[in-house]
This record gives sequence, C-alpha cells and structure tokens, in this order.
Amino acid sequence: MLGGYRIKGRRAAEIAASVEGAVGRGDLEPGQVLPPMRELAQELGVNPNTVAAAYRTLRERGVIETAGRRGSRVRSRPASTARDAIRVEAPEGVRDLSLGNPDRALLPALAGAFAAAAARADREPVMYADAALEPDLEVLSRAAFDADGIPDGPVAVTSGSLDAIERILAAHLRPGDAVAVEDPGWGALLDLIPALGLRTVPVAVDDEGPEPDAVERALGEGVRALIVTDRAQNPTGAAISASRARALRAVLRKHPAVLLIEDDHGHGIVDLPLHPLATGKGSWALVRSVAKAYGPDLRLAVMTGDAVTVDRVLGRQRLGPGWVSRIVQRAVVELWTSGAVVPSEVAADYARRRDALIGALGRRGIEATGRSGLNVWVPVPDETGAVARLLHAGWAVAPGARFRIEAPPGVRITVAALDEADIAPLADAVAYAVQGRRGSTGRTLAT
Repeated sequence: MLGGYRIKGRRAAEIAASVEGAVGRGDLEPGQVLPPMRELAQELGVNPNTVAAAYRTLRERGVIETAGRRGSRVRSRPASTARDAIRVEAPEGVRDLSLGNPDRALLPALAGAFAAAAARADREPVMYADAALEPDLEVLSRAAFDADGIPDGPVAVTSGSLDAIERILAAHLRPGDAVAVEDPGWGALLDLIPALGLRTVPVAVDDEGPEPDAVERALGEGVRALIVTDRAQNPTGAAISASRARALRAVLRKHPAVLLIEDDHGHGIVDLPLHPLATGKGSWALVRSVAKAYGPDLRLAVMTGDAVTVDRVLGRQRLGPGWVSRIVQRAVVELWTSGAVVPSEVAADYARRRDALIGALGRRGIEATGRSGLNVWVPVPDETGAVARLLHAGWAVAPGARFRIEAPPGVRITVAALDEADIAPLADAVAYAVQGRRGSTGRTLAT
C-alpha cells in the first residue's frame, strides 16, 4: 500500500509528521492510499482514536483527502506543492508572457493619490477602535455594486481577492467539505482550497462561464460552496453571459444551502456587462479587487454579501490584521474619483490584443479562447512539448498544469505586454509548437 515506507509515531502529532514528511520528501506519492485507521493503530500499538486525530490533522493541512469507504490517500496535489512552482523561467532574451500581469503602461501613477491620502492621514490619523472601512470607499463601492445589479448587502475591505475568498470559506466551511471550482481555473485558488483542508470538485468551463450541467452534477454530489469568476476568467478569459447566468441561477435555486462566491477581479478592465448570480438569498459574496486596473501591489479588494457572511469575515479580520490600511483605502478613493483609469479604454486596449492574437491563431488553424481579460487559452495535445518549443522560439508561456484538475492540456498566454508587431511572430511560434507547422515566412521557428 505504501511501498517501502513505514509510518512511525506514538502520538497523533508524531504520526501526522511522519506522513507529512514522507510526502514532502517524495517517499509517499500523490494518490497513495494510507492504511485504514484501525490497521495502522494495531501496527503502531496505539489507540485508533490517536490515528484518527493524526488523519484529521493531515486533512486540515491539505496533505491527505478522505473519500468515504475508499479510505484516505495522499492528495493528488498536496497543499505543500504550490501551483505557482509549475512555471517557466524566462532566460534573457525571451519574452515572458506567463505571469498574468497587467500592462504597466495602462496602470495609473500612484504618487498623487498616496500623497493626498497621507496628507489626510496627517490631519486625521486613524487610531485603534476607529472604523475599519473608509466611508467614501464604502459609498463608491456600494454605488458600483448597485449599478451592476448586485444585491444589497454590507461592504467590507480585504487584502485582495484571495484574502477575501479564504476568509469567506473559513467562515462557512469545515475541513473535509467540498468546494466546486472552475476547471481550468485560478491556480492560487486551487492551492488555497486544499490548504484549508477542503476538497476541490472540478467544474468544466466554456466561453460563457461554468457549464450548468457540470455545476448541477457537482452540487448534486454534496458540494458546500461554488466559486465562479464572473468576467476575465483566469486562464480562459470566459465571461458569464446573460443566458448562462439565468441557467446557473436556476441550478443554484435547487441547492439553497450552497455558499456562492463570485470573483469579479476583471472590474475596471472588462467592457462586457456583469451578470451576477447572487439573488440576495442564502449565503453569498461577491469580491472585486483593484489589482488588474490599478496595480497588484495595492492589495485591496472590496466585497459585499449577506449580512452573516460579511459579519463573520469582519469578525475574523479584527482578530488578525484588524483592518486594511485606511491610507491605502483613501488612495483607492482618490484613484477612483480622479478618473485615473478609464475602464472602457483599458478594456478596449486589452480586447484588441486578445482579438488580434486569437484571430492570427485561427488563421493558422489553432483554436484559442479569450473573451475577456488579460489572457488567451490555447488547448494543446502535448503541454510540455508546446511550452518547451515556445521557449526555444523566444516566448515563455504558462503551462496549463498550473490551472487544471481534469481539463485537457493547454497553455496560457498573457497578452498585456504584446504590441501589433508581436502578433504574427507569436502566432507562428504557437502554430509550430502545437502542430509542427512552419511560420508564415516559410522558415522553421523551432527545432
């Protein structure tokens, strides 16, 4: 069952450490089945409750998963193995299109906004027991939520989208609970869920968002939460359409106890309308970060949701960081009110780059998707080979393994840094990497 490895320990902590250490060293591989608790207890000469406590610790740390009568096994991607480690290092001279960053040229200057926020902080310093939420930010956020048809609810501020999602999940779920996620989907989220001791259940995605049949199957299997990206889905660029939103709401109505989390990180860089799934009933939250439009280092997201969810998030936040810096919140208010970013112009710029690359790939017989956001997703038959050939041709792209659970292989290309002159050479290189075809110039682009 475990090859040559023998689990050791007399106390629960020692047994858990023995398994976790073996996973980290590679002595226990993903998918390996652990001994039944009573069997291991007999072998170690301990009470079965001691082994049960060790297995519970390992589940909570995301090292193992338990599937009823099928027993416990090492996770296929343990939480200690971050998907961000599945990356391509771009050597000197290679264009790096793998990181998912926005275009630096489209980000606003921050000096003025922070100077104004700091000056106000000098006049009105924020002290302990002061409000955690900047009143102007609350008003602006709620007005934007209302304009997009998002149900009424209190507003909170977190240190980015992932911080919000982690707090929301922790507020409602317990280790072992299942969470339905998009597949392919955001790699950081796919790492976070097992790190919380939760189980991921993949849901297929097309250009219009999660497929209703796939969501219905997942929810029918007892999933406790569903996380969806409304627009600029990472990595595929999917955006939920009006018809898809209606179909997904119909599915969710059948499962009123499921926690719904919507990620609208594309706010400010996408010109497609938002079609939220939340109806204001049950447990729900919608999160918007400022990272893509205003800069990843701002580390700020606004969220709304039902009163219980937001209150639980704020309660746990008070026991940790306390609040997100009001200086940062005030700087974001300055950026929003100054018109430092014109969303329609930014969205149009990214759309031109996506459409140009997708069109060029299509003319070369390569299927690609990218309805919104910063990325284009290209299905490939051989992911490792495609990434290697593109790197040899001078282009670093993100391996699809960072984003996939059961979805077929692919690569993600971030278009933010591309200009018009890049499109044809890149499309030629992708065509060769995928099909072994020659570029439009007739020369071989890689060997």
